[in-house]
Amino acid sequence: MLKREAHAVWKGTGMDGKGVLTTTSGTLKDTPYSFHTRFENAEGTNPEELIAAAHAGCFDMALSFMLTGAGFPPDELNTKATIVMEKEGVHWTVVEAQLVLRAKVPGITSKLFKARITLDAKLA
Repeated sequence: MLKREAHAVWKGTGMDGKGVLTTTSGTLKDTPYSFHTRFENAEGTNPEELIAAAHAGCFDMALSFMLTGAGFPPDELNTKATIVMEKEGVHWTVVEAQLVLRAKVPGITSKLFKARITLDAKLA
């Protein structure tokens, strides 16, 4: 079993308050987040940005394992993840996660792997 932890501290109201995020690894240490970093692009981070980073990192690592297992170890996998949010009434919700992959994989010669590939997944 593996456990990964992060700790959030929030002070104040939702609109005017401020918080910090810290991870056990120390990669994030009292990293600021607030309404302004989340919805107005102020300096700091936000939960959706962290979800995008986790999604891109997990995707690249999983794909690397699959490609290597198929005999095509990649030189580089570069994935941009975009989390799209929309306002529903007074609340915001994540409505889409977009992944864009650029890869350098020696030995892949199939036209299929050079074609533009898109994924539209819907979970019910």
